[in-house]
Amino acid sequence: MISRRAFSASLLLAGVPWTARAQNAPGAQVRLIVPFPPGGATDVLGRVLSQHLQVRWGNTVIQENKPGAAGLIGARQVMASPADGATLLLASTGTILAVAGESKETSYDITRELAPVSLIAAPPYILVVSPSLPVRTTAELIGYAKKNPGKLSYGSSGVGSASHLSGALFQHMTGIDILHVPYRGTGPAVTDLLGGRIEVMFSPALVVTSHISVGTLRAIGTTGPARSALFPDIPTVAETGLPSYESLGWFGVFAPAATPRETVAKISADIGAVLVLPEAKQKLAEQGAEPAPNTPAAFTSFVNADVKKWLDLAQKASIKLH
Repeated sequence: MISRRAFSASLLLAGVPWTARAQNAPGAQVRLIVPFPPGGATDVLGRVLSQHLQVRWGNTVIQENKPGAAGLIGARQVMASPADGATLLLASTGTILAVAGESKETSYDITRELAPVSLIAAPPYILVVSPSLPVRTTAELIGYAKKNPGKLSYGSSGVGSASHLSGALFQHMTGIDILHVPYRGTGPAVTDLLGGRIEVMFSPALVVTSHISVGTLRAIGTTGPARSALFPDIPTVAETGLPSYESLGWFGVFAPAATPRETVAKISADIGAVLVLPEAKQKLAEQGAEPAPNTPAAFTSFVNADVKKWLDLAQKASIKLH
């Protein structure tokens, strides 16, 4: 039989302090709900988290993909789960906007429905255009659209998605007339962009970087507040024609709303430790993202501010978020 001392030593060698496991750790089995099908960015990030949190906790961590209704099916499952830290949600911007879209509250607060645990990453989108379009900067795109009202169209992964809202914000801030074409995912939208059936797209980096590198798509800008360290040669939309424009497609972990604060804090700290591991950083980089873990309080403020921004835009632009 292995002694307690020997077992503690083995945990320390694995990078899992005995005291950390004994205090505020989730139960013997943890479920990480990913509200999208396998293969997408959320699914990839979920598998990285599941693998490394399982090692860190010494518990079984099972990823369950629960797609449907813009992420609402998976989110509702977590919202209805016991608040013991054993069921977690890995959500994206669109999922939480869909949850918020169901609320009738005039002032939305995520903590009424979920407990924010930690931000994972908040990567920018890349504004790409067909090479046949005679524009190379944001200012030139805006100018072209104003001279050719109603002749341009932009694709998205669906109505109310972050890629749709990025385009809607661009329209709202510039006053240009550009048609929105929703698709069932970013893949079909990029296919039509390459085929010339649409001309513009605000896209996750993963699905367009290979096309940018070979010249079949042209990158106009990134949508973050500053240039991405992963794409330093691509200027921001804000610096090349639309000051103060910003749109981030973030990912984060949530727990049921009533989960004890100490449990949420423990999980948040462990996620932060996982995200600095080389493999996690590499997987994030493949998605065009850099790790950005934060505290539950900071993540709560981030989510509420972001949701308010998009709810206000959705109301002005008559966009249904669920």
